[in-house]
Amino acid sequence: MNPELKGYILLSVIKMLVVFTVVLVGVALLTLLERKVSAWMQNRRGPNRVGWAGLLQPAADGLKNILKEETFPAEANRLLFLLAPAMAFIPALMLSAVIPFAAPLRLDFDFTAGPLGRFVHHGLMPMVVADVPVGFLFVLAISSMGVYGIALAGWSSNSKYSLLGGLRATAQMISYEVAMGMSLIPVLLLSGDVSFSAIILEQSRTLWFVLPLFLSFFIFLISGFAETNRLPFDLPEAESELIAGYHSEYSAMKFSMFFIAEYANVVTVSAMVATLFFGGWDIPFTKADESGLWYWVILSHVMFFVKTFFWIFFIMWIRWTLPRFRYDQLMALGWKFLLPVALAYIMVISGAIYVLQHVAGVSSPMTRALALTAISLVAGVLVFWVLDRGLIVSGSQPRHQRLEPDLLQNPLGRTPLGGRAAGVRVTS
Repeated sequence: MNPELKGYILLSVIKMLVVFTVVLVGVALLTLLERKVSAWMQNRRGPNRVGWAGLLQPAADGLKNILKEETFPAEANRLLFLLAPAMAFIPALMLSAVIPFAAPLRLDFDFTAGPLGRFVHHGLMPMVVADVPVGFLFVLAISSMGVYGIALAGWSSNSKYSLLGGLRATAQMISYEVAMGMSLIPVLLLSGDVSFSAIILEQSRTLWFVLPLFLSFFIFLISGFAETNRLPFDLPEAESELIAGYHSEYSAMKFSMFFIAEYANVVTVSAMVATLFFGGWDIPFTKADESGLWYWVILSHVMFFVKTFFWIFFIMWIRWTLPRFRYDQLMALGWKFLLPVALAYIMVISGAIYVLQHVAGVSSPMTRALALTAISLVAGVLVFWVLDRGLIVSGSQPRHQRLEPDLLQNPLGRTPLGGRAAGVRVTS
């Protein structure tokens, strides 16, 4: 093994230990942040008993779950019942390994570590555990593996409530994965690469992709909510109907692993939104962050953290703001709205890129990005204010239109048998 390879392995191990430790500790702290955000929105204090300002609450929860008794349903498939939490947790943890969290660092060292031999590294070190060339395709592939853990958790428990929750989750996640994958095709068309590093560099040269690819950003964000099973897409865990969904029969740390996987997926979705549409670690209006100097690398990491943290807060904010969908509304949103819009947007963007490059002869990436921004603005107006007409964004208009004639003819909502019409509430 040559010294350069040993240096590469050493740096990879260090990055892996640092990133996975930060993710696991950060996921635990996100449970505290969730409680603090909900308390802030509901004008109460939240956890404040364990440690200063409640900072040790996640540690107390972890200790409680470790010491709790492990229970197994009598008729459960014991092997799959034990494997399901790990199958949901491991893919969620793996995704943090491929997203760049800072600009590349210029690092040079040459030293000998006793019997281990000589370690050498010269040049830029990507600040990512695994700088895979397939980029977001790897994320889409691995994130879809989490479906197996949830489906097996529902089936192996031998409980009708758990089975219904597992089936709901499987249908929901598979449905919205299609729209999520379709929403990223315009990113590939505009950047010419699926690597996260290449996508960030393309955004640093032109505009953040949220402007020229606004509808892709919108579809990806909505699909990300559905993929993480968060409100208003938490139908698999609808406690009012299914007790707790697919993990109803789990206890102790097996129960906690599903929540760790959920919060890890929240971090992944937020990091992907920040990377694919908001420039990742890119600091706007400067190229110095690509110099490889250590202080610029730290600043780029701070920029990435701020962007990611904003979207984590946004996801929590939505949870305590919007009510839950009905399941038919959830599936209709994915198949009848997001998927057709994603397909149409792919054709619009691909046609616009062809016209700009081969017909209009636009060679400047910045000019092309500005033109696509104007096209995306027009497309957004058409989708949200012309075609939608309140069907998705503002509620179900046809239902209100059906009820209005009945209310005009029968203002008290009385049926011929003396009861009240369905869906009509009379207030004094």
